[in-house]
Amino acid sequence: MKKRGLVTALLILPVLLLLGFAVYAAWVTWNSVGDTEMSGSGVAAMVLGVVVTILVAAVLIGLLLFYRERDRDEG
Repeated sequence: MKKRGLVTALLILPVLLLLGFAVYAAWVTWNSVGDTEMSGSGVAAMVLGVVVTILVAAVLIGLLLFYRERDRDEG
């Protein structure tokens, strides 16, 4: 049982380190931009990009769960 916990920790640690690096990089970038203004078109494009990305992810996860339920997943 202890070996399984160690393996799990070794798998989670790099993910958390990458997440921490991404948050740090975003914070540094956000603060280095300064007083830059974004137009309404830029905000709309950003919102549209986030919404489309979430929809694509939801569809892919739905397909994964649908085919896993039907035992058609060969992987």
